[in-house]
Amino acid sequence: MLEDYSNNYDVKCKLDTCKTYPIITDSERGEMFCGGCGIVLVQNISDTSNEGNGYGQEDFLKLSRTGPATSLTMYDRGLSSVIGANKDSSGNTLSNKTKYDFKRLRTWDQRSKSRSTVSLSKAFTILNGMKTKLGIPDSVVENAAYIYRKISSAKLTRGRTMASLVSASLYAACRENNIPRTLDDIAIAGNTERRILSRDLRTIIKKLGLNLNQYDTSSFISKISNNMNLKEKTKRDAFDILKRCEIKEITAGKHPVAQAAASLYISCIINNEKISQKKFAEASGVSDVTIRNRVVLIKKTLKIME
Repeated sequence: MLEDYSNNYDVKCKLDTCKTYPIITDSERGEMFCGGCGIVLVQNISDTSNEGNGYGQEDFLKLSRTGPATSLTMYDRGLSSVIGANKDSSGNTLSNKTKYDFKRLRTWDQRSKSRSTVSLSKAFTILNGMKTKLGIPDSVVENAAYIYRKISSAKLTRGRTMASLVSASLYAACRENNIPRTLDDIAIAGNTERRILSRDLRTIIKKLGLNLNQYDTSSFISKISNNMNLKEKTKRDAFDILKRCEIKEITAGKHPVAQAAASLYISCIINNEKISQKKFAEASGVSDVTIRNRVVLIKKTLKIME
């Protein structure tokens, strides 16, 4: 693409016959040349165009010029400087004395960090590990990191374990974004007790004024059916049963995971898939007695005959 001459480069053609011709800038080739005789006046112009969008690791390496974007999941949000490898700006290896000096600088840079910075670094390391175990999207992890930073700013960390607070932040973020993860799933991934996790969750909801919506029960139907490799028709019939239950208003106040498991169990009976309530209890993390009670209530209300 050709553009008119920019005043950033004060160049002119030396020929008298070209004084009336403009200077042309070729952004693709990075050159500026005379509009009269065509002689190249400037080469290797810096690219001032906007950076392209990349949606993968390969695109990022090709298109990125300014490094990764800032992130709340980094203790320094990705803005701090790091003392690099033992090479200078030209790529030459440093001398032994200079290497020793930079090693000492790295050591004191690590030691000079505040306690809050070290605490955030450890917390976000735990959060990143839980993200990998549970398959949580990056946007939800960003929300969890934001909630944990609010917990740290409100000084709610005293007397509470870091793993429990990180787990509570992740569970709250999953609730806000309707990502179907139960307290048991979060507790196992965070290596903490469910009782402590539930207690700390109630505390941060009260202190931070969080408004967590109830999970959509249909999302648990998809999760359980995918884990148990059920047929697609069974899944669709379970959605239909759940919708009929909502119309009859028998889902209010009921455990969403138990309601989803009971709907899937009845759908399996209708579609001749022989799966016991015990297997549904193991896949959903709810006791088989709870599932059995939900099944009885659904059959009685919807008048479903085996």
